[in-house]
Amino acid sequence: MPDRRTPRRVASVIRLRPEHADRYRELHRAVPQPVLDTLSRAHITNYSIFLRDDTLFAYYEYTGDDYDADMAAVAADPGTRHWWTLTDPCQQPLDSAGSGERWVDGEELFHLD
Repeated sequence: MPDRRTPRRVASVIRLRPEHADRYRELHRAVPQPVLDTLSRAHITNYSIFLRDDTLFAYYEYTGDDYDADMAAVAADPGTRHWWTLTDPCQQPLDSAGSGERWVDGEELFHLD
């Protein structure tokens, strides 16, 4: 019988610098395959990023067993780190972000199965 574990739902937000909106869109029209492969190996699925009023909203589902280890593997991946050198200048963390924090997680208030 297949594993039917409930995925961990993750939502996070960050501001998009308006002067970099076109560049950010352009970058996401062609995310490098190695970055996508790293996300897949880290058990990230159903990943989407939305934009509204200069706020980026990301949602993904995590299906692995060790979230912290998988996120550390993503952060250590050279291709992903390079990708972030391209995308980070386009973003501005929210005022509520902690020191060194970029995307900040949102609190799930409702979910319909």
